[in-house]
Amino acid sequence: MTNALTGLTLAAAGDGLARGAFSSVELTRAYLDAMAAARALNAFITETPEIALARAEASDARRAAGRARGRMDGIPIAIKDLFCTEGVLTTAGSHVLDGFVPTYESTVTANLRDAGAVMLGKTNLDEFAMGSSNMTSYYGPVKSPWGPKDGKDLVPGGSSGGSAAAVAARLCLGATGTDTGGSIRQPASFCGIVGIKPTYGRCSRWGIVAFASSLDQAGAMTRTVEDAAIMLGVMAGHDAKDSTSMPLAVPDFTAALGAGVRGLTVGIPREYRIDGMSGEIDAIWRQGVAWLEAAGARTVEVSLPHTAYALATYYIIAPAEASSNLARYDGVRFGLRVPAASLDEMYQNTRGEGFGAEVRRRVLIGTYVLSAGYYDAYYLKAQKVRALIARDFARAFESVDVILTPTAPSDAFAIGENTDDPITMYLNDVFTVPTSLAGLPGISVPAGLSARGLPLGLQLVGRPFDEETVLRAAAALESAAGFPTTLPTSASDR
Repeated sequence: MTNALTGLTLAAAGDGLARGAFSSVELTRAYLDAMAAARALNAFITETPEIALARAEASDARRAAGRARGRMDGIPIAIKDLFCTEGVLTTAGSHVLDGFVPTYESTVTANLRDAGAVMLGKTNLDEFAMGSSNMTSYYGPVKSPWGPKDGKDLVPGGSSGGSAAAVAARLCLGATGTDTGGSIRQPASFCGIVGIKPTYGRCSRWGIVAFASSLDQAGAMTRTVEDAAIMLGVMAGHDAKDSTSMPLAVPDFTAALGAGVRGLTVGIPREYRIDGMSGEIDAIWRQGVAWLEAAGARTVEVSLPHTAYALATYYIIAPAEASSNLARYDGVRFGLRVPAASLDEMYQNTRGEGFGAEVRRRVLIGTYVLSAGYYDAYYLKAQKVRALIARDFARAFESVDVILTPTAPSDAFAIGENTDDPITMYLNDVFTVPTSLAGLPGISVPAGLSARGLPLGLQLVGRPFDEETVLRAAAALESAAGFPTTLPTSASDR
């Protein structure tokens, strides 16, 4: 029964609950058992079984009384440990937030809770969401359920690596993620799941621990495109507590899924064929083009001429905003405090011990580019280039409905690889960062396996607040790819 329940998709589980085939408590217990059996993955920082069972019992009571709240009611999910959750430890994967228990709930997790979703626990992540491998977490790296490969454990991608691993290993039916430069889409690609970053402003950022405020956006990580549409529909919506939240109605994202791609024009950006691109990444990209054409879409080449500057632009703007946002962690009001003889020394000791090496690196970069004499040369120039990148997309979308690209430049790599080379690590985001800088919706759909038998994803990018077309094309891509949905063998052995 447990395997049968954890093998369901979110949509199928919702249908089963509605039919009375099983209860939310039975479904939740199946996932709690699966989490206990897979702790070696280190996907969760905090498990919340008492909260999960209490919410599952409440869901069953509502359903018995005919007051079910929709398709998410009674569905067990995981929450990335970047979302503040009332009364539950929130760490952001950092030592500096030791013991921090928020007295409030983030808007996104409140929306999920109010829709009846059952929180199983808080998932591991790169510290303050800074990373593409989940290796910078203070709580240790997450192992991909697709490993080990060649005798080595694999990264799940990052920063939402715990969420991606939990969904892929069937430890939850869906998970929240956040995406600043690719932190939903890249781990989705590495773990063979669906990950959608909606348009900046579609989901409230209130109550999410900030990394780079002009880029951070919450999204859904699930096993199928339909599941992503269901979950995102609950997460999204205007929030007066977030000044960047757009006052727009949330459409029924699932309504667009069956429309197919006939009549759509799909753009293929020529600048994304980068030097040194892996042959199998190029092959899966060409296969994606063929799938969409066979389904009735028209594909055309488009130009995004400032693509080459996107990564450099991102690694000026994001660290600059991070250096400002992380200034609040000083050991005074919450989190870690390292005692010292003076206040200044306490600040230095707390931040020096509380932040990991990658966070310190980005804070230093950000402080440098914002400093007097360098602000115009770096930060202001980066903002101008960001505007040009956004203009490239706007011009492309005058003639196409959606853009197709690879999600990541490779399949998953081994834990410990590239740790001494931050530039190589940053290149993991080369295909996802431009979309983030432009604030556009993007989704990664599992499309095939590499020669090593590991997942490869394709990315679809859409116009601002046109997640419906993105999901519509993603459903067609998913149908054509027929990606295997069976549990990775290695995960079941853990």
